[in-house]
Amino acid sequence: MTDASVGDRAPGPAAPDARSAGSAAPVRILLAEDQGMMRGALALLLDLEDDMEVVAQVAEGDRIVPVALDVRPDVAVLDIELPGRTGLDAAAELRTRLPDCRVLIVTTFSRPGYLRRAMEVGARGFLSKDGPVDQLAASIRRVLGGESVIDPALAAAALSAGPSPLTAREREVLAAGQGGATVADIAAKLWLSESTVRNYLSSAIGKTGARNRTEAARVADERGWL
Repeated sequence: MTDASVGDRAPGPAAPDARSAGSAAPVRILLAEDQGMMRGALALLLDLEDDMEVVAQVAEGDRIVPVALDVRPDVAVLDIELPGRTGLDAAAELRTRLPDCRVLIVTTFSRPGYLRRAMEVGARGFLSKDGPVDQLAASIRRVLGGESVIDPALAAAALSAGPSPLTAREREVLAAGQGGATVADIAAKLWLSESTVRNYLSSAIGKTGARNRTEAARVADERGWL
């Protein structure tokens, strides 16, 4: 098992090609999880699988893509809520920069909007952390084989909730305003005029049925829209 902090491991031969040729090359896995005990336990259990090897572990979302480009995993198992950057944002970049890497989202948050966003950015699987590790191992094999794997309960919740009503800009402005940022702060961060920011906030408040932008951000966050 290789810790991502080492960073000097040379990428091996393309794993899918090796397996198709009858080789016993293990599935190379990158694991992104901010809780150290959980990350270590998952890595240990996955490494016990005969056909799997955890080649990198990261605790911050902004390290996922750089480390993935270095170690070239077959599958990236990503949490959503990570310091620095969400697993969903990292998955979107992996889709363009490392298209052969399959992404499997594993989360404790059963927010319907997260599932929809995960599928939009190209994730091949979406599972709850409450499931057993052998289910995770089986799902890794399935996504590597070209299948999509979605937790049935999360899928049902997403279908009943419907799609997010927010545009990408409205979501971005709401997210930038979290933590007490002023309209001027948001405008400066996103390179928008203050009047444009107010328009986006007003629209988002109306779409979420909220009374103000703080409540709109809370509603959107709870539903997985941010």
